[in-house]
Amino acid sequence: MMTKFPSLIHFLQKELAIPADSIALALRDKPSHGHQLIMTLWQYGLVTKEQLEHLFDWLDSNTFLDVVDSF
Repeated sequence: MMTKFPSLIHFLQKELAIPADSIALALRDKPSHGHQLIMTLWQYGLVTKEQLEHLFDWLDSNTFLDVVDSF
């Protein structure tokens, strides 16, 4: 899956087992930042509250990746 958020996509798929179809659906909204992708997944009901908390923890510790991955 080609995206400008490779580290986030990898985390979603490998650590949280979010299906590629769910991620593709959220990417249709064309998020400009990783946190927008995460919120879209939540709005569509594609992640649980626990997964959302885990995602925000990961994002806090990997903020630089969101910036680097966006280029």
